[in-house]
Amino acid sequence: MNLLNGLSKITQWIEQIYSIEDAMLKRSAYPILLKHLSEPRRCIQALVGPRQVGKSTLALQVVEDLNLPFHYASADEIGIHPSSWLEQQWETGRLQIQSHKSAILVLDEIQKIKEWSTVIKRLWDEDTRKKRSLKVVLLGSTPLLLQQGLSESLAGRFEIIPLRHWSFAEMHAAFKWDFEEYIYYGGYPGAATLIEDETRWRRYIVDSLIETTLSKDVLTMTPIQKPALLRQLFYLGSTYSGQILSFQKIMGQLQDAGNTTTLAHYLELLSAAGLLNGLQKFSGQMIRQRGSSPKFQVQNTALMTASTHHSFKEAKHDREFWGRLLESAVGAYLINSIVGKNIQLFYWREGNDEVDFILQSGKKIIAIEVKSGKTKLAPSGIEKFKSLFHPTKILLVGGQGIDPKQFLMMPIENLF
Repeated sequence: MNLLNGLSKITQWIEQIYSIEDAMLKRSAYPILLKHLSEPRRCIQALVGPRQVGKSTLALQVVEDLNLPFHYASADEIGIHPSSWLEQQWETGRLQIQSHKSAILVLDEIQKIKEWSTVIKRLWDEDTRKKRSLKVVLLGSTPLLLQQGLSESLAGRFEIIPLRHWSFAEMHAAFKWDFEEYIYYGGYPGAATLIEDETRWRRYIVDSLIETTLSKDVLTMTPIQKPALLRQLFYLGSTYSGQILSFQKIMGQLQDAGNTTTLAHYLELLSAAGLLNGLQKFSGQMIRQRGSSPKFQVQNTALMTASTHHSFKEAKHDREFWGRLLESAVGAYLINSIVGKNIQLFYWREGNDEVDFILQSGKKIIAIEVKSGKTKLAPSGIEKFKSLFHPTKILLVGGQGIDPKQFLMMPIENLF
């Protein structure tokens, strides 16, 4: 019987691996990249997003479907490379054109190359002058650093395609997860096969995702004087996801916390790396928004649950914790959905009145209250917010409002 159970688990594991590839083909970025690479050579394509959301797999699936010769190389394989490595890979890509009119060069973790943007500008411009149809795809898991390089040296030569954490719809399609599983385990497809062993799943999230991102990605964005403080801030923020903390209170819970400017800067880096946001208070005045106490918000609920002591079963029976987890899942959906769109996300609080999330696009304002079961300062701050800011819409998620499961599967454009 044990052997049969073991074979059954192996079969399920194999099926899940194939389902990951199938689900990747359906991600919203797939047809965009496919269309851009099908067109005559025009711009460098930059596929940008957090670690392990499927950037490499998606890029390879697209170029394979195009039936064009291509060359793939990753700067993450043997550490930091000199610029000569980049030139070698580019020449290898050029050789692919000999048998076809076009070829594709895919460069992964490109931000690890010293002065990569300057080198790519020179090589790209050479191909443009000589009318070589070498189409280029850049992949990076450090969005801030990659975008800085693109803006500084490659202005007018690139298009950014954001790839975000997996949605509930994608995890359900790939792994048949139900809503509660997604709320707790989040949207990392690489960890989906490990959830039957929660200890192993937790170690994978912490070691392979959180610590790797902190040590390899965030610390490369900009010089960090206090890396231990950065790590403390992440774990504090993920534990308190869905809650508002003043910078003074944050400093009181961290060792060697420095000043509020340092903490605010570190929060921006954690956000750029796809980990943790510090949402600002909506006030209609940018100065007040920037100076407000942040509301911690993880970009993937796995980042919140992996560092807690709540098992899946215990979390479901802890009404307060599950309420914060549900609200964090809604917040993560909103953060990931607005990337690349003219939409901003805030929270609002005045005294004991609070609104969980505020979306703003131009003059349109949407107030969102999550009926999560967590303890609120007051039953609702919607009425007070309405009187002050006259929102375009007010939405209730949960309770007698929109079903949270339905809300997380809804395109954010439908809210407007």
